[in-house]
Amino acid sequence: MPEHVHVHAPHELTEVHPTTSTRERWMELLAALMLSLATLGIAWSGYQAAKWSGLQARRYTQASTARSFANRAATQAAQDRTQDLLNFNRWLEVTTEGNTQLADLYQRRFREEFEPAFERWQAEDPLNNSAATPSPLREKNYVLSNEVKADKLEDLGDLRFEQGKDATENADSYVFATVFFAVVLFFAGISLRFQWFPMRIFILGLGGVMLVWGGIHLLSLPTH
Repeated sequence: MPEHVHVHAPHELTEVHPTTSTRERWMELLAALMLSLATLGIAWSGYQAAKWSGLQARRYTQASTARSFANRAATQAAQDRTQDLLNFNRWLEVTTEGNTQLADLYQRRFREEFEPAFERWQAEDPLNNSAATPSPLREKNYVLSNEVKADKLEDLGDLRFEQGKDATENADSYVFATVFFAVVLFFAGISLRFQWFPMRIFILGLGGVMLVWGGIHLLSLPTH
């Protein structure tokens, strides 16, 4: 008859170590949970900080580009205004001299944007009406498209710059959140080193408060 072989499990696997109490196991579980949540918070904060930093760079670049185009459009508008003024002054000079042929030549050189204002100015009979508008350039319907374009681009540049500032603040807020979660990692890690139970409770409690605050702070931030 074969002999029965009795297999006994190792003592460490079947019994709890006498020095490990239930409350210590709960403390270890709580510390592990805090470590996991803090690590998750750091990962998410770092991801969002990187995303907002990228948006910040794009918005600042767009703001700079818009303002560059705005300056170019403003320069073109100033050149258009100067051209309108010079042509009108020449027309006015030869008209008052009675040179209608040369006046017609200058009038044909008027830009399309200037013509509506010139026609409205002429309708006021400025040569005989002292109450007429002094110059077509001061008429309400005298509008320079490049000047309007420059204003729109300048507004766009201001908008993109403000969006860049907001993105910078959001990125900084996420980086700040990682600091709190890193402190939670530290407290949760060192809590296991203390044998004195009240000290463990104090350190874990402090880490828990910072973890909750970091979580609330994280939830209050916009995501990108």
